Amino acid sequence: MKTLRLLAAIVPLFTLTATASGQDIDRQAPPEPESMQSIFNGRDLSGWDGDPRLWSVKDGAIRGETTQENKANGNTFLIWQEGQTKDFQLRLSFRCNATNNSGIQYRSKHATGGNRLSNKWIVRGYQHEIRNQNKLPDVAGFIYEEGGPRGRMCLIGQRVEWAVEGEKKVLETFLTAEDYERLFKLDDWNEVIIIAQGPHIRHYLNGQLILDCTDNHPQHAKTTGILALQLHAGAPMWVEFKDIRIKVYE
Repeated sequence: MKTLRLLAAIVPLFTLTATASGQDIDRQAPPEPESMQSIFNGRDLSGWDGDPRLWSVKDGAIRGETTQENKANGNTFLIWQEGQTKDFQLRLSFRCNATNNSGIQYRSKHATGGNRLSNKWIVRGYQHEIRNQNKLPDVAGFIYEEGGPRGRMCLIGQRVEWAVEGEKKVLETFLTAEDYERLFKLDDWNEVIIIAQGPHIRHYLNGQLILDCTDNHPQHAKTTGILALQLHAGAPMWVEFKDIRIKVYE
């Protein structure tokens, strides 16, 4: 009887603790909504703009590639020409090699200064990191502020709030290194979902929530902008994207 009374006392306490630490957040990706728009036709780069030396279509996927002979002059981007990313849901699959990194830019700005004479595809804003690595912290999925002061503004497994005072608050860590290593598919296709609604941003990888970020920063929060795919300068690399579809919310 004493054992039963002890268990009865522990269970409510555990439930309260779990709720308070954020365990009530749904970790599974939501079902794909109806009426998502396919924004890559699988045949050519219609609707996209980037350096034609570096971007092509291969076997039904967008392919960005640099070589020793054909280099990127700084980070360069393939920019979607037919819409903006304000409140939206984006779904796609990617794969790449491990020699360099790539990314998915959203709510971003097309830069017009700098070295536009040699690279007119420069983008600044939120970036979903793309890498072919499964060992934290240098993995795919964290939010990097390309061209901004905050750098890695939300890491894998974090629930973060950037407050109106400009302070970063890590509210929860919910994904371990072992969890991520099991989740990511090395040398294979990985499925990405990005959902942005107002200041609230979520990234999913292969059906699992990998970060949750609320950006209320008074100067640096981004509310709308372009969608683009990154090809990184430096070591030769390749990256591929396919099944790109988006739902833009009014």
